[in-house]
Amino acid sequence: MQKRPELQLVNGVVMPQVGFGTFKVEEGKQVVDAVCYALQAGYRHIDTAAVYGNESGVGAAILKSGLPRKAIFITSKVWNADQGYDQTLKAFEQSLAKLGVEYLDLYLIHWPKTAAKTADTWRALEELYMNGKVRAIGVSNFKEHHLTTLFETARVKPMVNQVELHPQFSQAKLIEFCQQHDIIVQAWGPLMQGKVFDIAVLKELAIKYTKNVAQIVLRWHVQKGIAPLPKSLHQARIIANLAVFDFELSQADMQIIDALETGVRIGPDPDKINF
Repeated sequence: MQKRPELQLVNGVVMPQVGFGTFKVEEGKQVVDAVCYALQAGYRHIDTAAVYGNESGVGAAILKSGLPRKAIFITSKVWNADQGYDQTLKAFEQSLAKLGVEYLDLYLIHWPKTAAKTADTWRALEELYMNGKVRAIGVSNFKEHHLTTLFETARVKPMVNQVELHPQFSQAKLIEFCQQHDIIVQAWGPLMQGKVFDIAVLKELAIKYTKNVAQIVLRWHVQKGIAPLPKSLHQARIIANLAVFDFELSQADMQIIDALETGVRIGPDPDKINF
């Protein structure tokens, strides 16, 4: 099988650049099948979260695949209701048990809360990291000011920030900030939850490169050094979403996609969440 590009985190841990997302993939047969399709297609990076409610199914699919544990990069996240030092440690153990693994490759704070709550939660992640229960730690949905505040108390800086990122919300300033602090940016919703397929210029580029729209958009992420997490339930699309390493977008075409920026999110604003 062709080796896929990887990104090296600041601590030396290597992460497959394109991962498989499982947001809104139902527990049971649906998630088992989807993750099995992904692993069969060559994905080696599976992203889940406690709040997705499908960690058991993700673990079952990994077991079913027959692949050695060390071959798969597994990410999960602590949910808002479980934040805080003691609660986070407990939530982490619950995630490990559901996934059926002894360690995680990456554990994230799912959303920013108050500075004090985030600091307590981060202290738990640092302990898990230092004790070897997780190979890397990071955050999700953190803006620059959330990160700056966290830096004030953190002993270990976040290694990853997983955020909403796609052609119409490209987060250029946040990417630059993260790069300055050696934080790898992951993209959730890289295909705008399917809305990229309605954008005319992306259809034109797909024809030009003899690719589909999703492949054009995922290639744009890859060339920016971003780690996208596409999701699909359909085997053919799962396979196609990983086939983005045999072509390269020209700089002019990258700029055409950059110009789609509108600043409009498809998900919640981290400063305005109430969950």
